[in-house]
Amino acid sequence: MTYFVHESSYVDELVTIGSGTKVWHFSHIMKGAIIGRDCVIGQNVYIDTDVVIGNNVKIQNNVSVFKKVTLEDNVFCGPSAVFTNVINPRSAYPKEFDEYSSTLVKQGATIGANATIICGVIIGEFAFIGAGSVVTRDVLPYALMYGNPARQHGWMSESGNKLDFQKKRNGALVASCSTSQTEYILKNNRMSKINENHAD
Repeated sequence: MTYFVHESSYVDELVTIGSGTKVWHFSHIMKGAIIGRDCVIGQNVYIDTDVVIGNNVKIQNNVSVFKKVTLEDNVFCGPSAVFTNVINPRSAYPKEFDEYSSTLVKQGATIGANATIICGVIIGEFAFIGAGSVVTRDVLPYALMYGNPARQHGWMSESGNKLDFQKKRNGALVASCSTSQTEYILKNNRMSKINENHAD
């Protein structure tokens, strides 16, 4: 076995777990789940049937990742973050699987502690969801979101620093990450990297 599972946790049959991944106390990985390499699955984490989790994903304590949620590489889920997969649940009227809504968290995104992600949204690459936020709609790549409902309050670098767009270049706004010195360009409310002096 090239991964670690604490003796108090349960891993069902037909689960795929990549090398270097660690599953800590009292967690449950359901049948058919796929977990990539070098992930950390914290205490009391539930990963539902057929969930797909990429490489180097960090899922902190008390997070449940339900059916139809996909976490791409390098996603961070803070403690007690909440995912949903049904928009209008009723105990007396259970939904069929084809009525569940898909949620996609793209590579490098951060979801803060106690944030709630309402199903059916796409959280863009390297987006940053603040603690306690309630995400009800799609999130742009690199966007900094917080509040209830979550609204955008700026932009974040891949290193996790808030960017200050004050410089102009060729009609667009430019900012530099204080950690990596990588420059980002903001044009038409879309942000992207424009060089890679250092790895972010």
